[in-house]
Amino acid sequence: MSHYTRRHLLAQQAFGLGGLAAAWVRGQSAAAEPPKPALEPVVFDLQPKAPAAPPRATAMISMFMQGGPSHIDLFDPKPELNRLHMQTWTGSIKYDNAGEASSKLFGCPWRFRKHGQCGMDLSELAAPLGEVADEICLIRSMHTGVNNHGESINALNTGRQLGGRPALGSWLTYGLGSQNSRLPGFLVLTDPGGLPVLGVENWQNGWLPSVYQGTVVRPQEPRILNLDPPAVLKGAAQEQLLGYVRRLNSRLLEQHPGEHDLSARMQSYELAAGMQTAAREALDITQETQATQQRYGLDRDETRDYGTRCLIARRLIERGVRFVQLHTGNQTWDHHGGIVKGLPAVCRRTIPPAAALVRDLQERGLLATTVVHWGGEMGRLPVIQNEKNIGRDHNTYGFTQWMAGGGFRGGCIYGATDEIGHKAVENIVNHYDYHATLLHLFGLSPEQQTFRRANGTGSLLDGQPGTVVQGII
Repeated sequence: MSHYTRRHLLAQQAFGLGGLAAAWVRGQSAAAEPPKPALEPVVFDLQPKAPAAPPRATAMISMFMQGGPSHIDLFDPKPELNRLHMQTWTGSIKYDNAGEASSKLFGCPWRFRKHGQCGMDLSELAAPLGEVADEICLIRSMHTGVNNHGESINALNTGRQLGGRPALGSWLTYGLGSQNSRLPGFLVLTDPGGLPVLGVENWQNGWLPSVYQGTVVRPQEPRILNLDPPAVLKGAAQEQLLGYVRRLNSRLLEQHPGEHDLSARMQSYELAAGMQTAAREALDITQETQATQQRYGLDRDETRDYGTRCLIARRLIERGVRFVQLHTGNQTWDHHGGIVKGLPAVCRRTIPPAAALVRDLQERGLLATTVVHWGGEMGRLPVIQNEKNIGRDHNTYGFTQWMAGGGFRGGCIYGATDEIGHKAVENIVNHYDYHATLLHLFGLSPEQQTFRRANGTGSLLDGQPGTVVQGII
């Protein structure tokens, strides 16, 4: 059978004047710097890989609260701020929106109390986390230092403020592969309220091979599109078609070694075939007991959606997925106004299922090796924004996120902000310190976790002075 195509015709035309000119330029470049032969072919896949050092963590669930949860109303009590409530602050403030800015302080409207044996202070809005306070590592001194949503998301999710870089999930699957060949290594559970700021850039592979990009699980059925083959292709017909495509692609890859996009596409075909059964089973929460579904809040309207996604995240990790990220909708936590009503509403939807996830992982013996992350790209300022409808502006100079499992110290309260909760002043944790600590717990060396690009070598830390934060592990 002949496979002569337009591609062959175009290839033959390369012997014209344009092709000869391009060949001459390539020849001059090659003469100037002889290429170094590869000692062995470079292969990019999702096969499990051993880390450089014994790992504490083998998987991660990131609950990314896009928009910026108000740390001083949830996790970081400030008696002095409450004492100075509605008074004018004469110190410096890093505003993002100067047009609606105010120097009038706004205390926390909600009461704090201590939880767990560790005595962790949580506001009444975050009280459901009290049952797992002794498993949580509360970091009150996070810092990215750039008040815009997009840049701060990039800093925490990709390592740098600039766009176009691989996401954290891509780096972990690049370094460690996946533990289930029939499911993607990096899965993203999106919100019915819409995509977060930056959209699909949150789970992009950047300049890593495309096999490491995130796969989206939709917030409603069908959660993964086109999971079922057409009726005419089911069974033996599909096997024959995939076998034929596999042979053609393998032959082409032999002729063009190093074509990473082709290699990734071949792996995608194989993965898609396996997902037709594995993904359907993993996403089927009806297999869970009624007690488990109730624990996650599936019997209540407020928590049903986020609880479902938290439960799916546990099922995916249980089946060998390396990295799962849950996103809230666009600006869900971005309370520039109406914070007194808006913040309790989003807390009721998301915090009880998050607590249930930590406890469920612990009871199943998964928390010891699974990192659980909860936090957004920023916190909020202690002063009023929009006096007619009180809110808080962006604050990336001192905010809170919490971690659990995977080697993080439970019942730990680390770092501190100043007396009004504006800036981190004690044990500051920059985004690159957070990433260095994660790599350490996964047994990955920042120096070895790199990727050679045309314009140099890229990495998650990318030359930043990331320090492993020993106080939280």
